[in-house]
Amino acid sequence: MPSQTISRTTSEQCFEEFITSLESSIGHADRKEPLRAYCTGLLLPGERKSVEPMAARIDPAHVRQRHQSMHHFIADAPWNDRDVLFTIRDYTLPFIEETGPIEAWIIDDSGYAKKGKHSVGVARQYCGRLGKQENCQVAVSVSIANVHASLPVAAQLYLPESWTKEPERCRRAGVPNDVVFKTKQEIALDQIKQLIDENVPRGIVLGDAAYGNDHKFRENLTELQLLYGVGIQKTTTVWPPGTGPLLPSRSHGQGRPRSLLRRDAHHQPCSVADLALSLDAQSWTPVRWREGSAQALESRFAAIRVRVAHCDYWRSTVRDEEWLLIEWPEGEKEPTKYWLLTLPPKTSLRQLVHVVKMRWRIERDYEELKSEIGLGHYEGRGWRGFHHHLTMCIAAYAFLVAERCLFPTEEEEPIRLSFNEPRVPAMFRRRGSPVTA
Repeated sequence: MPSQTISRTTSEQCFEEFITSLESSIGHADRKEPLRAYCTGLLLPGERKSVEPMAARIDPAHVRQRHQSMHHFIADAPWNDRDVLFTIRDYTLPFIEETGPIEAWIIDDSGYAKKGKHSVGVARQYCGRLGKQENCQVAVSVSIANVHASLPVAAQLYLPESWTKEPERCRRAGVPNDVVFKTKQEIALDQIKQLIDENVPRGIVLGDAAYGNDHKFRENLTELQLLYGVGIQKTTTVWPPGTGPLLPSRSHGQGRPRSLLRRDAHHQPCSVADLALSLDAQSWTPVRWREGSAQALESRFAAIRVRVAHCDYWRSTVRDEEWLLIEWPEGEKEPTKYWLLTLPPKTSLRQLVHVVKMRWRIERDYEELKSEIGLGHYEGRGWRGFHHHLTMCIAAYAFLVAERCLFPTEEEEPIRLSFNEPRVPAMFRRRGSPVTA
């Protein structure tokens, strides 16, 4: 998309331009007002960003009517999330590119703690925010990013097998009939293919070990001609520099010629952890990658060229070399993080570190989406409402990203908008909240 020169006035005028840009993708004209109201509610201060408290803040004189309008827009109205996300990206991308070209596509999944078992996709699974197994919903997303800005541009709920095996449960939650079980890696790959089809400026695909450990996922990225920098576990096996699997053994004149690569008792790959511990002291270099809130972020790294060994005895050709990047902070007993990267052989250590550490942007995004925008506050149970709320949160955040790109600061403090905020009636109580005497 071509860059554009952007002149701006007040936040409220800019917000109206943004809402107008989204009108065409939500269908009926009568959805514009609840669209504006919902995004405004997400952007205004407030501890709770579920529908009723937002309605009370936006229109305190007509809470009930406003609540019904906003609830219908999110829970029932059949507008297409993909179309709206496309429009959000179309609006925001020029602002991001004003600060520099897109450098990365960052994959992540985010958990939302939920009680009960009726909310769509809820199951006992790992919740990153809590750092443990918990009853939660999980959504997979892909963000576009450079060093100055980032934005989720594709997002979808992960539906566990415990749900897809119960059609009646899915029907009650409004899950579309064509939705089948897919792993998080498969969902992310579908999203990446969608971005390619829509000609989004390409970046290096970044992801944590939940994605990097999947060898098929990495191979699919290479087939799509995408570079990657993904985390892996320390048990991942590789061939050290200058080594690789044995070539097929010679045939003895009978049967078909042997074509598969080999190993033997004396010729085996090693884990990346063992390889890291075998490196000498000169292999480790201190690298500072950015300024943190309190101090510069710095650690020790080593980078070597390796070949991934996973099941290569079923292959007839040797895999290409790629970078193994290892982090071993000063004072730790052993290395703490490992990555595989398919960047060119002459890439510097500093650039390798810069690439993988760019993933912090998505952590920053979700911290703001959850703490400032209310991403995890939706109280509905259905598939449509969950995705509509997710899309509107991304829309509200996209507006903040666009505004921030116009006035970039090193600290990137949260932007406070100049909207007029009506006073919530003193007697207002959210439904279900305790009544105080």
